[in-house]
Amino acid sequence: MTRLERDEQWMRAALDEARRAGDADEVPVGVVVVRDGEIVARAGNRTIRDQDPTGHAETIALREASRALGRRHLEGCTLYVTLEPCAMCAGALVLARVDRVVFGAWDDKAGMAGSVDDLLRHPRLNHRPEVQGGVLEMATGDLLRAFFVERRDRAASAISEPEAT
Repeated sequence: MTRLERDEQWMRAALDEARRAGDADEVPVGVVVVRDGEIVARAGNRTIRDQDPTGHAETIALREASRALGRRHLEGCTLYVTLEPCAMCAGALVLARVDRVVFGAWDDKAGMAGSVDDLLRHPRLNHRPEVQGGVLEMATGDLLRAFFVERRDRAASAISEPEAT
């Protein structure tokens, strides 16, 4: 199996987590953390469920991976995420010393792996993971777009429907 085929395999697992998050009315972002060909942690966004602005899939998965492996540094791990990490998540990935970050859709509004800026590979930081973007980009992007279209449609319907008396 080629590296790209492995990346796509694990990204499909992250997409499963993203779908579960979307089904819970969270922004559908999913993550799996892989070490030695095994998933050691998985998560989807939980900001609404947990009422926690730090409840991004990446931060949750990093906590779970650290618990599972019994250490705070995650050398030897690859994190697969369906959306380019934001500044908070990119910072957490650097601090966790993840070896590699693979993401699906680019985030032109908040992405910190090359879209808005590139915190993951900032030359002044002491750890810079390898980064691969655009893996299953269409599938990950389509999931996010469909979620936001549905959310806008629901909001428009709620405005246009008369209130029951």
